[in-house]
Amino acid sequence: MNERRPRVSVGLLETRGWVAAVEAADAMAKAAQVTVSRYDVTRDARITIVVRGALADVEAAVAAGEAAARAVGEVLRGHVIPAPDPELEFLFERG
Repeated sequence: MNERRPRVSVGLLETRGWVAAVEAADAMAKAAQVTVSRYDVTRDARITIVVRGALADVEAAVAAGEAAARAVGEVLRGHVIPAPDPELEFLFERG
């Protein structure tokens, strides 16, 4: 019998600058039961933090991260994906 695993929600928060990103990640981890699964740094000091967990926890974490990052730097975008397609799993794993 093929059991279906429950899908985990994903939250993404993009900041400009390392300080804002670290502040956001700290707030996200403290605000809800989420796992900070990775971060990516791209040009122009854009940093995206990825968290995973239950939908309500991810929504709370992204909101907390946005507020914390905004207090010390620049928030570019926060976004929650409630149940990403399993084919996208490789995008959210630690890399």
